Amino acid sequence: MKKLWLAFASLLAIVATVSAQKSSRLSADQWVDSVFRTLGPDEKIAQLMVVRVSSMRNGQPIFYDKEVQEAITKYNVGGVCLFQGGPLQQAQRVNYLQSIAKTPVLVTIDGEWGLGMRFDSVQSLPRQMMLGAIQDPSLMYEYGRIVADQCRRAGIQVNFAPVVDVNNNPANPVINERSFGENKYRVTELGIQYMKGMQDNGVMASAKHFPGHGDVSVDSHLDLPVINKTRAELDSLELYPFRELFKAGVGSVMIAHLSIPSIDKRANRPTSLSAKNIKGLLRKELGYQGLTFTDALEMQGVAKFFPKGEASAESVIAGNDMLCLPGDIPGSIAAIKKAIRKRKVSWKELDARVKKILRAKYEYGLANWKPIEYHNLTADLNKDVPAMRQRVAEQAITLLRNNNVSVFPLQPGTSRRVAYVGIGLKKDNAFSDRMRRDYGAHTFFFDYGMDENQANALVQFMMGRYDVVVTGFHGYSRVPAKNFGISAPAIHLANHIQQAFSSVTIYFGNPYAITNTCSDRVLVAAYDDDPITQQTAADLLNGKISPKGKLPVTVCEQLASGTGIVHQRVLPETWPGNVGLNHNKLQAIDSICLDAIAQKAIPGCVVLVARDGKIAYERSFGTYTYKDPTPMYCETMFDMASVTKVMATTLSVMKLVDEGRLDLDRTLGDYLPWTQGSDKAPLVIRNILLHEAGLKSYIPFYRETIDPADGTPNGSIYRFKPDSAYSVRVAENLYLRNDWTDTLYRRILKSDLGPSGKYVYSDNDFIFLGKVVEAISGKTLDQYAYETFYAPLGLQSTGFTPRKRFPAGYMAPTEEEPVFRKQLIQGDVHDPGAAMFGGVAGHAGLFSSAYDLAVLSQLLLNKGVINGKQFFKPSTVEMFTVYASNISRRALGFDKPEKDNATRKEPYPSAMATPETFGHTGFTGTCVWIDPKNNLTYIFLSNRVNNNGDPNKFLRMSVRPKVQDVIYEALGGK
Repeated sequence: MKKLWLAFASLLAIVATVSAQKSSRLSADQWVDSVFRTLGPDEKIAQLMVVRVSSMRNGQPIFYDKEVQEAITKYNVGGVCLFQGGPLQQAQRVNYLQSIAKTPVLVTIDGEWGLGMRFDSVQSLPRQMMLGAIQDPSLMYEYGRIVADQCRRAGIQVNFAPVVDVNNNPANPVINERSFGENKYRVTELGIQYMKGMQDNGVMASAKHFPGHGDVSVDSHLDLPVINKTRAELDSLELYPFRELFKAGVGSVMIAHLSIPSIDKRANRPTSLSAKNIKGLLRKELGYQGLTFTDALEMQGVAKFFPKGEASAESVIAGNDMLCLPGDIPGSIAAIKKAIRKRKVSWKELDARVKKILRAKYEYGLANWKPIEYHNLTADLNKDVPAMRQRVAEQAITLLRNNNVSVFPLQPGTSRRVAYVGIGLKKDNAFSDRMRRDYGAHTFFFDYGMDENQANALVQFMMGRYDVVVTGFHGYSRVPAKNFGISAPAIHLANHIQQAFSSVTIYFGNPYAITNTCSDRVLVAAYDDDPITQQTAADLLNGKISPKGKLPVTVCEQLASGTGIVHQRVLPETWPGNVGLNHNKLQAIDSICLDAIAQKAIPGCVVLVARDGKIAYERSFGTYTYKDPTPMYCETMFDMASVTKVMATTLSVMKLVDEGRLDLDRTLGDYLPWTQGSDKAPLVIRNILLHEAGLKSYIPFYRETIDPADGTPNGSIYRFKPDSAYSVRVAENLYLRNDWTDTLYRRILKSDLGPSGKYVYSDNDFIFLGKVVEAISGKTLDQYAYETFYAPLGLQSTGFTPRKRFPAGYMAPTEEEPVFRKQLIQGDVHDPGAAMFGGVAGHAGLFSSAYDLAVLSQLLLNKGVINGKQFFKPSTVEMFTVYASNISRRALGFDKPEKDNATRKEPYPSAMATPETFGHTGFTGTCVWIDPKNNLTYIFLSNRVNNNGDPNKFLRMSVRPKVQDVIYEALGGK
């Protein structure tokens, strides 16, 4: 009876321990030991195994429910690997399998480009070779974070990514565009960021395929590839990324099925089954002690030579921790036990590996497992994918050659006759649709089944009809076999178009295919063929965005890895940690902006953060309007509104003061003779800069020019078409009488004047200052600012009247104006008064992009010097950017934080802005804030007045201040 009671008590203790395995307060060591004690010998061996949950048959997923359930309940396998199936199907199975498992199951997936690689209904993220073209490593970190979020949401603890194979063989049938490219340093940099993005967010990464799968011409799924390289060659190339990821803390590594005689000379001995590779090279030489996973043991690179359980036993003998897809579980257990009996591997070794696996389960949350929540699962898995695809497309697209600048960029509105030839297409796609919409192009489709005669006929038909032909390669295979499926007649057609026309060639897919037309005069690599990439390529073609990517691989002698025409920026991009900003904390900016868009406070925006002369954060969100799906880009130009006051007028005043041509203590009458005789002539320039001259805040000039009954423009003052007497553009198809400008100045001169020394923020102050600049310089304000600042600094977008230089689509639409102009204001100044001055005024009219403003801001942070050129004396910058008033927060021209910010209910511009900060906000939803104390620039650009009727919601939500506070919270981090 006593023995029976002891046995029963022992059983109760085991049951209690098992139930505690999934809900525990134990420390890692305690939990691992407690679980380990519940495992029998066969279960310990089974803990090394990862089994397949599903596969594809006839285009449909099939699930191995019976087999997997048996593997868990009968053998207690350590892990499962998810493959094909829907998100809900997978989640239901994971929940069920975890619920029946004695020991929590490690859920893994081969999701190199996110769960969309495996799950239907989930969109795929871009593939690694496309990512290899991007130059901003922080984007790769965010990619890893998104993949981690997907995995955690789907109950997955390990993602078999990133691929850090250096693809130096264009004919590689198995890695190829799964690699970041052929440059080992770029592969390493991006691989580390991908890994950190996942592991910092709770999912184990796995560097693969050790010791390097990039230089093969045989698919290891079908046979065993042989790499005949010396150890020195392996050390210098293939092993480099792995060494660096090991140092960076990657949680696991996947072992490839390769035959490498310089590592193991035995014939047909895969590296995955080689102790010389794992125990020798990996563990002893490189010192890596993390988890190892074999590549799938069902692959023919192994199974062909080591059938059934033999491969599992050899894998364990070689030193592997976990065996992926071993197939025959009982046969594998028997073979491993036989190896133990023959002392090829010891129980002590195996026990240590089991404990390592259990520790990984603890560290990645399985000691306190919670079921996957089904509600909104698919939407949650997809929510971040479109924005990331957009960002990658914009950052990766690569201009390889531009030997015809008259064709590229091809701005809309051209009088040239344009055709588009979609090679590989049978019907329209997003790019061909844009070609018709942007250029009125005629489109022609040439699929890979058409012949050379049809190609010749198409070229002959187009001769004499078109001035420019754009050619796009679509729908070709991702793998290099049979020239990616691109037919000889298609290449024939592309070459003849190149010879006969001014042309642009774009490849929408694997860049290795570009070898077919390497000598084309204008050549673009777009890397993918989805609608987002096609739209981005269209925007690059018409010049709305600039190319940023660089080719990750060599495609021919003329186009080596690293090729890419990129506009050299004064301010380079950097990882935020390099300038003392915490990357993860900065990501809160995304949430603030996306929430503002979701709440319909703004349709879109651009945010830029720079520190120490480097761009640490530059991101665009949303679309042009809630009805217009055109994406906001970082290059999008915005109406600066009152930011004009500082980035055009104040800069110009500073320059004239710096040169001794303007005295701040003199009056308007000294510089503007036409003010003499009015009460405006005695106004002192210094007081005007401080908004303390007594001028009226605002004059609604337009009201007397429209019919008060219906708001229609007065026919004697406006025309719908310009002529010699009506040439002042106010908006699209609306031109003001030339002499009416004099009326505007008379209205200002006759406006009421308040007492001097009282702070009244006034547009009229800066209208006068703009005229002072013009009077002294002898140039219009826009011309003076352009020649003095914007052109010497190489600023592409900054200036007044942008419609004279760019298509309207380059600018964010500011507002569907309900009064006065009654149209969508896009590229014309939003401020009615500035519009009536022809778009050039001291208080409004400037348009710019975030980056250009950052350059101007850095000029001020550098005390007037940038790129070795001095624009101001340091004393001038200091004089204009410190507090200059006893009665307000103002500097000379610039705005400043409230002096009592610490005690204010609503701090301005944000609670954490330092007293040294200076800048300005704009009515349209813009701001520039420059902090000399922290060598920091913050820029926020939006079109908040274009938000379906409640422009003040943006202000009530305190979007700009919240973003600014996040930046300060990120200071001092990594």
